[in-house]
Amino acid sequence: MTATPMPEPVHGFLNINKERGDTSTGVVRGVKRITGCRKVGHGGTLDPAATGVLPICLGQATRFADAVLLGSKVYSMTVRLGVATDTYDADGTPTVEHDASGITEAEVVSLLDRFRGRIQQVPPMYSAIKQEGRRLYELARKGIEVEREPRELEVRSLEMTEWSPPDFVLQVECSRGFYARSLAHDIGVALSNAAHLAALVRRRSGPFIIEDAVSLGELEDAAERGEWRSLLFPVDTALDGLRAIVLDPLQTEQVRHGQPLGAGDLGDPPVGMAEGERVRAYDRDGCFVALMAYSPASFAWKPEKVVATT
Repeated sequence: MTATPMPEPVHGFLNINKERGDTSTGVVRGVKRITGCRKVGHGGTLDPAATGVLPICLGQATRFADAVLLGSKVYSMTVRLGVATDTYDADGTPTVEHDASGITEAEVVSLLDRFRGRIQQVPPMYSAIKQEGRRLYELARKGIEVEREPRELEVRSLEMTEWSPPDFVLQVECSRGFYARSLAHDIGVALSNAAHLAALVRRRSGPFIIEDAVSLGELEDAAERGEWRSLLFPVDTALDGLRAIVLDPLQTEQVRHGQPLGAGDLGDPPVGMAEGERVRAYDRDGCFVALMAYSPASFAWKPEKVVATT
């Protein structure tokens, strides 16, 4: 009897355009069903009410999901003036209502600067953050509100792109840990009025942009044609911002076995490079071999995550 051949392993990222109402874990389940892949994860939770870029990792790409998680994000957020809600978004129950008809575009634009740069942001009660072992949203659903410690994050850019009162649209580039709902709420407070997040679109997550994203329906159509793998991005896409180095055959073998390389073996010794700075390592055929981190103490590049050859 001829043995059934094992399916070829699949490694890489899918750039999924998540639809409103879908959960991030639901998208992961959908990708598993459509592709037949077992090892699937996502590169950063997106609220069910939000839409846009949700990077999905398959196979060995799951080991590099943190690179996407730690990368910057770009959102298009619609803020509605005059009403605050308990969840800080449109799915919540109104808690405060004010007449916002007198608020001008200039007033809103003038206060945006206080929300740029390194800022402190208090997470909303309806969030997955744990406090004393319990999710905040679990407490919120029971009507319990607790003090939340402000968290520092970076807002790299924040601009108004549309003014259509009582709504306006902001485009924001931010670091990990940013809550668009909190920003909308805080803007309402800063205006001595009220506001909540009416809609949210994630336009970029790390190197993945919405223009290249596909819906689960489009992925399923491609699978029916036997073409879904053409939608995959390589594993090293998540590391696109790092410097690349090329290893000779001996170095490639050493790295594949987890052995460090002397800094001088890769060309000019690094000057002023900090502990943990990273590079992408490739073999001479252009195949991604490993993510490597620099150690000043040992003056060496150490393999941090090695990609298996199977």
